[in-house]
Amino acid sequence: MLSASKIKLIQSLSKKKYRQKYNLFVVEGIKSIKEFCFSQFSVKNIFSTVPISFLDENQYQMISFEELKKISFLTTPHDALAVLEIPQNSNNSYSGIQLVLDEIQDPGNLGTIIRLADWYGIKQILCSKGTTDAYNPKAVQSAMGSLSRVNVVYTDIAEILTNSNIPVMGTDMKGENLYTTDLPENFYVVMGNEGNGVSDEIKSLCTHTLTIPRFGLEQKTESLNVAMSTGIILSEFYSRAAKLNGNIK
Repeated sequence: MLSASKIKLIQSLSKKKYRQKYNLFVVEGIKSIKEFCFSQFSVKNIFSTVPISFLDENQYQMISFEELKKISFLTTPHDALAVLEIPQNSNNSYSGIQLVLDEIQDPGNLGTIIRLADWYGIKQILCSKGTTDAYNPKAVQSAMGSLSRVNVVYTDIAEILTNSNIPVMGTDMKGENLYTTDLPENFYVVMGNEGNGVSDEIKSLCTHTLTIPRFGLEQKTESLNVAMSTGIILSEFYSRAAKLNGNIK
């Protein structure tokens, strides 16, 4: 059985201050847990209502579904839940496209962006210190295991972009047409806050500003979701790269 203290600890991890205090976060679902088990993350505990085929019996604890409901952050809990240590990520040097997030607030958006980065092979995302926590349960759930492969770093993005020797592509409702702008081989692409876009400070550091043009006749849609916009932009970038490399005709 799960002890009352263990239940209380896990429940507290829904809040950022306790995730920071204990340096722990939660992953739910056997599929996602498997991805973290075969990554560099440190797994502290795994609780499951069913046998886990890829683990030895001594590597996880069997619990009842009623116990799982007490520690799960989902309305309908999955079969298993794991508690992992939050890594101390640092800014690594990469070439190609580098994603920068400026004050993203919705954890679901952040999780989706992490999953998009993983899909396109982007190994690192730089986040402003005011961007929502990547280890928020909703962000972890939306990322669906991709957090195990993408290095998410919270840092002073203004300082990094100020000292950048590669172009900085900001995104905005008004800017250069994404589909007709020449793109360099290595650059930062900055995605802004859901309501306010890229902040003025970061916008001043951008060497270019890109926009996704609207094609509808009425053109009444005010904006696109930031995660959706990220997907469109990454798709365009990588489509061009693939064509240049002869992978797409």
